[in-house]
Amino acid sequence: MGYFVGIDLHGDNNYIGILDEEDRKVFKRRNRNDINEIKRVLEPYKKEIKGIVVESTFNWYWIVDGLMEAGYQVHLANTSAMQQYEGLKYIDDTRDSFWLAKMLRLKILPEGYIYPKETRSVRDLLRKRMMLVQQRTAHILSMQTMVNRNKGVPISGDTIKKLSNEEVMGMFSDVHLTMSAQCDHEVIEVLNKQIYKIEKAVLKEVKLKKPYKKLLKVPGCYVLE
Repeated sequence: MGYFVGIDLHGDNNYIGILDEEDRKVFKRRNRNDINEIKRVLEPYKKEIKGIVVESTFNWYWIVDGLMEAGYQVHLANTSAMQQYEGLKYIDDTRDSFWLAKMLRLKILPEGYIYPKETRSVRDLLRKRMMLVQQRTAHILSMQTMVNRNKGVPISGDTIKKLSNEEVMGMFSDVHLTMSAQCDHEVIEVLNKQIYKIEKAVLKEVKLKKPYKKLLKVPGCYVLE
């Protein structure tokens, strides 16, 4: 007899559902988000568990890592790709856990990539960089709009990034416009420093890896500057 486990993960709790090979529900329970509690709950079924599915939510790292370290075969469900199987949901149970377990049993589970724990923080740091770059772009666009609206001339993003404090102070005669431009410029400078720090740290980790070198051969991919 084999068991298939689905875990519906929330911010502060989770719901475990276990199916057997005949699609029968053999266990269901809500639990605290505590890896030791979850392992205790699964222990009686461990030898027969063929796989555990965890939905790719915002907080999956800890539970996937903990279960893998405990020796379980863990699958990360691709949330966006699962909608086509909505019809398999249990009518008498609102819990997604059994739906996840059923897709695993039927071998139709859309899976996401479980990024290695050892290098996952580098990827997350790059996500942080992307967020900061987007924020910097917003402030650059703000300054571009301000200049174009009040002076009738365009100004490039590169030009804005190179402006000195003195140049920003002399852009407008109006004190309030000057203050607004200063706010944008000062935030851009802070973001530039943080973005550079992240790039420097990331390059130490990836510059010697073969996949990174191969990516540089793809048109449009280049070293962070």
